[in-house]
Amino acid sequence: MSATSDPLLPLLKQSFGYDAFRPLQREIMAASLAGKDVVAILPTGAGKSLCFQLPALAREGVTLVVSPLIALMKDQVDALTASGVAATFLNSSIQGSEAQRRRSGLENGHYKLLYAAPERVMMQGFVEDLQRWNVTAIAVDEAHCISEWGHDFRPEYRQLAQLRAKLPGVQFLALTATATEQVRGDIIRQLELPEPEVFLASFNRPNLSYSIVPKSKSTRQVYEFIRERPNDAGIVYVQSRKSAESLAAALLAEGVKAVAYHAGLQPEERAANQEAFIRDEARVVCATIAFGMGINKPDVRFVIHADLPKNIEGYYQETGRAGRDGLPADCVLLYSRGDLVRNLKFLDEMTDAKAAEIAARQMRLMADFAEGSECRRVSLLDYFGEQWPGDNCGGCDICLQPRETWDATTQAQKLLSCVFRIKQKSNFSTGLNHVVEVLAGANTEKIRKWYHDQLSTYGIGKDTPREEWAALGRQLIRLGYIDTSADNFQTLTLSRQGLSALMNRTPILLTRSPVIASTSTAKVSRAGSIACDEGLFAELRALRKRLADEKGVPPYVVFGDTSLRHMCRSYPQTDRAFLDIPGVGSQKLADYGQLFMAEIKAWLAGHERQTFAAEAPPPPAPKMKSESGANGTALETLRLYRQGLSPERIAAQRNLVVSTIHNHLAQAIASSALQADPRDYFSTEDEQLMRDAAAEHGLESLSKLKEALNNRFDYPTLHYFRAFETRQ
Repeated sequence: MSATSDPLLPLLKQSFGYDAFRPLQREIMAASLAGKDVVAILPTGAGKSLCFQLPALAREGVTLVVSPLIALMKDQVDALTASGVAATFLNSSIQGSEAQRRRSGLENGHYKLLYAAPERVMMQGFVEDLQRWNVTAIAVDEAHCISEWGHDFRPEYRQLAQLRAKLPGVQFLALTATATEQVRGDIIRQLELPEPEVFLASFNRPNLSYSIVPKSKSTRQVYEFIRERPNDAGIVYVQSRKSAESLAAALLAEGVKAVAYHAGLQPEERAANQEAFIRDEARVVCATIAFGMGINKPDVRFVIHADLPKNIEGYYQETGRAGRDGLPADCVLLYSRGDLVRNLKFLDEMTDAKAAEIAARQMRLMADFAEGSECRRVSLLDYFGEQWPGDNCGGCDICLQPRETWDATTQAQKLLSCVFRIKQKSNFSTGLNHVVEVLAGANTEKIRKWYHDQLSTYGIGKDTPREEWAALGRQLIRLGYIDTSADNFQTLTLSRQGLSALMNRTPILLTRSPVIASTSTAKVSRAGSIACDEGLFAELRALRKRLADEKGVPPYVVFGDTSLRHMCRSYPQTDRAFLDIPGVGSQKLADYGQLFMAEIKAWLAGHERQTFAAEAPPPPAPKMKSESGANGTALETLRLYRQGLSPERIAAQRNLVVSTIHNHLAQAIASSALQADPRDYFSTEDEQLMRDAAAEHGLESLSKLKEALNNRFDYPTLHYFRAFETRQ
């Protein structure tokens, strides 16, 4: 569909002030408006909310948005109302006459969007209300909450599947910013989506820079970082409630307006602190890693992890709260190996051994990411099944400050030999700490008990600090020279690669760990910045704050920083020019246009108009690990299928529903990545029956095709038929 004929584009500009869609938004909306169930995995800042907000304006009836956090509902409804969109929410904060007023508006069809928490949706009598209010679509926001494999599991989300029967024919749209293959399969299974359209966007956030700094006096490091950014708002994540409060107090003492945010605060205090942050009255919020922050604040310019996150998904989700407006933002992790040791010790208190094992594995993956010498963006995207196109992302500490490479052959030979000798002597393996003790010549009970003081490698590394031996061992593990056991003991054995290197004295080049550095070195990239008149920008920010305070809304509800920066590049003086600014729709032109244009005119009366070079093109998009159009998760299915595994076995191994595996294989057939014979899937007679029905009813809706064939064929068969027809 061409841009000029797209009926949603005028609505997009009129209500939200944008002239074009972001990647996958249009496709998601088209599938949703066609009545299909949709699962959309889009990174934070990619415009997930618009995927259900704009279709809500284009379709009849009300779109119900299931959202997990009260604060998030209020933020989104405030922003929609400011754009002239009829939206409301119902939750425990709305009582009495105000609740009745909103219900009356829903009864009379005054709203297009209704936000509610899953607990509210499943309350007795609420579904009957939804039926009367003509709910025609349901958007499940933060859909990963439905999965036990997700990092924010909410059991109440699992009850939402009951709406399938109580609101038949209502289309579902499930959205989340981060979900592994297991979580994606769980979302589809738990919401009972028979054949959803699944959209998986790139997880790359090109405007974010990633830096990992050795941790040393973390409070001072955090303060120094913030001090260098006097006009920026940010989030600092810590492990404990006590740390959140003590860090906020320390920053306050240094003159930084900071608040704490964690589950232990009284609800009123937590809400007040959040409100202060989103209204720019507090510049920094110190929050616990474990407690999710439902903050819809697009102009967060930095996220600092002062403690180690427990898994990469959580780290990605939390760093994703920076730079949601597309402008540059910095993500800094203060890393200490001691944080990992402390986190692992907490697992000793868990009674579920399987859960503890999974948690330990996730923690070690996070530590490997922090200690790795590979580009941060490459490592992060690799975790989600993507490939970065190139050798240097230009936006992380590794790429902009390459580490020193050194010949570690002699030291590596000593360590590999020690691992080998221990296994040879005792016929069992030990962990890395014990190997280091042997190299250092320690006199421990275990060394004496197992006679490891008699090994030829005993004490050969006593002149090297033990932490250096441990760091060397971890690098050799990551590079595949040493294998570790899957249990929590992490015992070491030489891999085939390691044994070959030991026997052949293969040269081994490693990178040195960085020295303790100031967090100021972490501000490495300004990718995506919008050059503008900074003096005018400060004036317009002040005007925005005054207007927001008058209306009782966060400043970004008036205009985001992106809109202000474009105003400070083009100095609009007419309604038409003002409407050309990204984020300016007809409602905001009416509400604020004259005020901002008057401020710009007053500025130009006393200052010279500046000119700016054209904005730089966006960086290259990463690629899914794919071939012939198959995305990362479909490619993994294809790889296993080629190994001879049946769809049922693949589904069991990958913890996905079998129908998803069939969909993957059908995609591979349609794209010619898999060469297959139709007779392996259906007979010639069945093929003719399906082709006759498709000639009349088309291939777009398999549910209609299935019904036309009197349910003679299941969905997998129809998927394969469509794949072969499409390929032909």
